[in-house]
Amino acid sequence: MAKTTTKDKKIFVLDTSVILYAHDSILNFAEHDVGIPITVLEELDTFKKGNDTKNFEAREFTRLLDKLAAGKLLQEWNPLNGKSKGNFKVLMDMENSVDAHKVFGERKNDHSILNAALTLKQKEKKRQVILVSKDINLRLKAKSLDLQAEDYETGKIKNVSTLHTGKYEVDDITSEVIDDIFKKGFTDKKNVFGRKKGIANSYYILKSDKNSVLSRYNAEEKRIEKVEKTPVYGIKPRNAEQTFAIHAMLNPDIKLVSINGVAGTGKTLIALASALEQRRNFKQIYLARPIVPLSNKDIGYLPGDIKSKLNPYMEPLWDNLKLIQSQFKESDKEFKAITDMVNQEKLLITPLAYIRGRSFSNIFFIVDEAQNLTPHEIKTIITRAGENCKIVFTGDIHQIDTPYLDSQSNGLSYLIDRIQDHPMYAHVTLEKGERSELANLANELL
Repeated sequence: MAKTTTKDKKIFVLDTSVILYAHDSILNFAEHDVGIPITVLEELDTFKKGNDTKNFEAREFTRLLDKLAAGKLLQEWNPLNGKSKGNFKVLMDMENSVDAHKVFGERKNDHSILNAALTLKQKEKKRQVILVSKDINLRLKAKSLDLQAEDYETGKIKNVSTLHTGKYEVDDITSEVIDDIFKKGFTDKKNVFGRKKGIANSYYILKSDKNSVLSRYNAEEKRIEKVEKTPVYGIKPRNAEQTFAIHAMLNPDIKLVSINGVAGTGKTLIALASALEQRRNFKQIYLARPIVPLSNKDIGYLPGDIKSKLNPYMEPLWDNLKLIQSQFKESDKEFKAITDMVNQEKLLITPLAYIRGRSFSNIFFIVDEAQNLTPHEIKTIITRAGENCKIVFTGDIHQIDTPYLDSQSNGLSYLIDRIQDHPMYAHVTLEKGERSELANLANELL
């Protein structure tokens, strides 16, 4: 390969949103150079305190930059780690022919970042300067000033429409194969899928001219096994997809499960019911979700103490618990068991931020609204798993409530794409709404 010349090397200018998404992003631009506006360092300083992931990312980037800049002047180009890496430097907000503050009529940090990139573009006339930001509005502003802008692509899923669904319908299966599954509970006949290879813990609806069967491919045993419709804590699966998801959550050999689906498909309900069904196998059940207000307001806007402020965000989880409990009479042991578990804190419904930094052993851990997590946050949660821990992520990759994530870059999509076909992992996409006909109408037509 021809060696990249200085003229060919691009200069990427990073926005704060990129660094808060991935602190090591500065190292992910191959042989190209990277500029960090001084305003970005100022913004990162405001994020250095706290226990949220963005605070961790800010602190880690500061440490990384300090290590890279040891004994060097930051306003000059300095080499990044590695022979194949480019250089980096801190960009100052200098005067240039186009002033973003004046163009947009307001002094903002975003406009200072634009000015730093525009100044660099004027100085480096022979090189391509590109602003990289997770903030779509900032990218649009940059383009309006004739400054090229891109999203941060590392870790992004290229095509969400082809993302692993975990379930497949296979026609033209011979009657002998299906009869074998009904008779023995499995079949070890070869070439059931023709030339295609079975995917570990994927679920199949196998159809012949006369019959059909729900099944799973067991990669360890290299065979196709029958899947039974199993009710969990009073909740009966209403379709094949829910049956598959429940099977994955009840299977002790599958330690990690993800469920993707639109509102009303029963993701959280069947996850919680499956956890309650196995309550004797685990010390505690955690049901957590990230706090992402739909109105983008902070919890400080709500009155009361911290518990009162958090309750509105946890209410959807309590609704699911009450629905499960309502399947029984107050005198039933199942009804009392849920009340006792809540009182004894064996069943905890909590914000995700409250469990960060902990290790989980003998715990069934459900993370709701996982599409609002970054890939790093997903990884952090999974790496906390100890002995006899099962983790279930539920969410809808098309319903993102955070401004710097989308269907291609969120943690749930990343998880589904990266870990598919692993014997410890199963994924199921739920498509059929089961909440009500009215909810289905909204999902289909609105």
